[in-house]
Amino acid sequence: MKADVTHIDIATLVPALPRGVRLRFDESRRQWFLLGPERVFEPDEIALEILKRVDGQRSVEAIAQELATAFEADRDEIAGDVMAFLRGLADQRMVDL
Repeated sequence: MKADVTHIDIATLVPALPRGVRLRFDESRRQWFLLGPERVFEPDEIALEILKRVDGQRSVEAIAQELATAFEADRDEIAGDVMAFLRGLADQRMVDL
């Protein structure tokens, strides 16, 4: 039986904002924005909590654990939601996984 060499443990992935993408707070609008080349996203409260933890050092697992602790929620459920959110942003080249 061969090991699956294409399998990646997603919990160990370390997401980062790619070059040219920034999370910024606009003082005049009192709103957070995820800014990328020719793209602007207005993250909701949950997305913002995830994005604030995307620093190129924390793994998906660490982000999920922090959120589960902060919001007293199920870590496994949060991990799935975090990964789905990050995959969506990765598809749009707003996050590197």
